[in-house]
Amino acid sequence: MTSQSTQEHREAAHDQAVACAVLTVSDTRTVETDKGGPLIAELLTAAGHTVVDRAICRDEPHEISSHLDHWIAETGVQVILTTGGTGIAKRDSTIDLVASRLTHPLDGFGELFRMLSYKEVGAAAMLSRAVAGLASRDGVGDTFIFAMPGSTNAIETAMKNLIVPELSHLVWERKK
Repeated sequence: MTSQSTQEHREAAHDQAVACAVLTVSDTRTVETDKGGPLIAELLTAAGHTVVDRAICRDEPHEISSHLDHWIAETGVQVILTTGGTGIAKRDSTIDLVASRLTHPLDGFGELFRMLSYKEVGAAAMLSRAVAGLASRDGVGDTFIFAMPGSTNAIETAMKNLIVPELSHLVWERKK
């Protein structure tokens, strides 16, 4: 059950469209084969938000960092959503790079994501290092980042159950 104050905050933030950037991290995906980035964009747009930029990059720290730092410093981007590079493979570097930029982690995102994933995939949910929080770069910016796994099932779980229902509320809370 949602508390009255939480519901009031959601209602106050309800019509606030959020400007988002979407990054697919993959050594194998291309614009033609990427399903995760377009799914995130579709779900954001359906919820009334705006996708102001999208990119695909290899799981190379300097490439991921370049996109993150550019968007964090960009005043027109309020939220960055990444997909891919969240597991425990040697090349999975997204989480480490995102976490190093978080000034205010939202630990509940990863915890809730893994809880929901456990219901779908069992103990394999522990392999996800999904993370979220608020980032700034050199004191510039106020950007939320959500790092999700690359599977479309995981993206749907995170977007439909956690991110989309709270996105306007998160940005509204930070601005007040």
